[in-house]
Amino acid sequence: MRHPRLLVLAIAAALASSATADPALESRFDAQIDPAEMGGWMKTMAAEPNHVGSPHNKTNAELTLKQFREWGWDAKIETFEVLYPTPLEIGLELLGDSPFKATLTERPVPGDETSSRTAGELPAYVAFQGDGDVTAPLVYLNYGMPDDYKALERMGVDVKGKIVIARYGQGWRGLKPQLAQEHGAVGCIIYSDPRDDGYAVNGTYPDGPARPEQGFQRGSVAMMPTFPGDPLTPGVAATASAKRLPREKAPTILKIPVLPISYGDAKHFLAALGGHVTPPEWQGGLGITYRVGGSEDARAHLKVKSEWSLKTIHNVVATLKGAEHPDQWVLRGNHRDGWVFGASDPLSGHIVMMAEAKAIGALAKTGWKPARTLVYLSWDAEEPMLLGSTEWAEQHAKELQQKAVAYVNTDGNGRGFLEVAGSHSLQSFVRAVARDVKDPQTGVSVDERARAAALVSADPSPRARQLAKAAAEGKDLPLDPLGSGSDFSSFVHHLGIASLNVSFGGEGESGGVYHSAYDTWEHHSRFVDPGFAYAGALAKTTGRMVLRLADEDLPVMRYTPVADTVAEYVDELQKLADTKREAQQQQAKAIAAGAYRLADDPTLSRGEPTPLKPVPYFSFAPLQNALQRLKTSAAAYDAALAAKGAALPASTRAELVALAARNEQTLLQEPGLPGGRGWYLNMLYAPGRLTGYGAKTLPGVREAIEDERWADVETYTALSARALEMYARGLEEGVRVMGR
Repeated sequence: MRHPRLLVLAIAAALASSATADPALESRFDAQIDPAEMGGWMKTMAAEPNHVGSPHNKTNAELTLKQFREWGWDAKIETFEVLYPTPLEIGLELLGDSPFKATLTERPVPGDETSSRTAGELPAYVAFQGDGDVTAPLVYLNYGMPDDYKALERMGVDVKGKIVIARYGQGWRGLKPQLAQEHGAVGCIIYSDPRDDGYAVNGTYPDGPARPEQGFQRGSVAMMPTFPGDPLTPGVAATASAKRLPREKAPTILKIPVLPISYGDAKHFLAALGGHVTPPEWQGGLGITYRVGGSEDARAHLKVKSEWSLKTIHNVVATLKGAEHPDQWVLRGNHRDGWVFGASDPLSGHIVMMAEAKAIGALAKTGWKPARTLVYLSWDAEEPMLLGSTEWAEQHAKELQQKAVAYVNTDGNGRGFLEVAGSHSLQSFVRAVARDVKDPQTGVSVDERARAAALVSADPSPRARQLAKAAAEGKDLPLDPLGSGSDFSSFVHHLGIASLNVSFGGEGESGGVYHSAYDTWEHHSRFVDPGFAYAGALAKTTGRMVLRLADEDLPVMRYTPVADTVAEYVDELQKLADTKREAQQQQAKAIAAGAYRLADDPTLSRGEPTPLKPVPYFSFAPLQNALQRLKTSAAAYDAALAAKGAALPASTRAELVALAARNEQTLLQEPGLPGGRGWYLNMLYAPGRLTGYGAKTLPGVREAIEDERWADVETYTALSARALEMYARGLEEGVRVMGR
């Protein structure tokens, strides 16, 4: 048996050198990156509305195709036929003594020429809501999240038969109408409160970056936690000949009408409400007393009618064939469509991908060729529900699972600190890259600047404390797990391909114009990334990732971070069960003692909370045993690669790379997640059923505990343990291959 200290040193060496850089090649790559050129591309591509089906969106696809070809790539457009609704008629009115009609459009602002190009622009609209024409009393319910319904229940207010009005924030947009529908509401209004992204945060556009009073957030409200992609073709590509569900049976399309509105309009509706004054944490920034409503005194009329048809979407697929391993693919993607002009979201990331492609093409013209095949992907129709990437991944699923090494995604980009989420097997690889890219504002590495931010953060959350601890100890900054909200989803959650999502943020401010008509070149170049310096930094970061994934002849994956991270997740499950058990016991005692009735203000109507279910004791032994095996196999693999990797023959190295790529697929387990969510197969990461974009880790077990589905706790403990056992077995096979 190897001496423990020698084993630790070997693992440390392996983690510190997860990919071999070619400084000369990367220097030549950097020399091709031109921030000013990227700014010009954005100005062109964000000049007109870019939503699905718009003429300019197709023009941008054709422009991207032309540029890839000019840069030396083998490029083509692949199309799919997807359901995408567009508005025919929308309306929202406050009835009664002080009637008001919502504007539902965004007027141009001085100094922003792009915002005046309103022809063809979508009005206030969210995709995949239900058609409807309803009149009902209004109820305000804060952010419209599960805890808000519990608070509403205690106030004795029911949303059944009502139209709810909720503010953006604290959870994904689509969950607000989904939960409203589940609780019996007949309609939903979502507005942006100035306390969250308006004048309470910063000056409003055009004087500052924050949301002006007439700005609103478009988006999709499809039930993405069920599955992403075309609602009519779950699990299969939306080709012209695909068998489709009837629209009324599509599980991801809502049944109730929904509209987004501005806070300038929302003030009229909220000021009309009576009833309970809300809890202090529900009070927003509109300068009114926020009340819950629910009475006949404040009624609204909401109408939405959409045109439901199949639309053609256009993915641009560009390939640079590998010289040594053409059947090993490095995938790189960013979407191209927006809700209006889409400067920050998504074109600030798309222009980065274009800069990489141009620079790599220039390298290829000098005689360099990537060892592995590069596949660059300009996605269409991400905004409605990840349509372009999901349909492409479903169409090419078998080939991708055989050939893909990793997928690198970007979306919107800002200014400030490197932010990376992804598969934890790539954690050490990310740090190695980040150490070699300079921050354009400080001159230190982007890794060093991210560490500094972690060390001085005042954020009290467990995640912030975890980052600060890693920074203080000189360890890799842990990656965030991948939930949903961008085009990595199909690759990591459905196909089991190691994935990263990369951006800069924390300083430039784009949240106030998110999905609005003010997400323009003018706003981005002034408030988000002046001079496009961080566009250049992101291109140098993700470009290095692509080059190293393409040329490194050993796997870049390291597995000690995976084992350490899974250990944290298993520990969290045990604490979650204990905390939930204690909460149930405490609540039961309070109900039995009449404590809620006695503690309530007798002058206000109140109700008791719904009793929590008693929480049994669970056996997490299968997970703990699998974790122990994973820890042992990860340590052995990382140590063996550090000790033997450099001397292995080329054929063995190639075998190890292929094995590492395939091993991520062992985390996929049939039948996938419960509750109609079988499309999500990854037992380690998934978007939460009630978090949307936010990730749930060991999701089958965690959500079973949260949702009080006790039988599923046992089922998914076994499935998750099986996935970890298979993952560990793959690492053991890698050690065996290295020892031949």
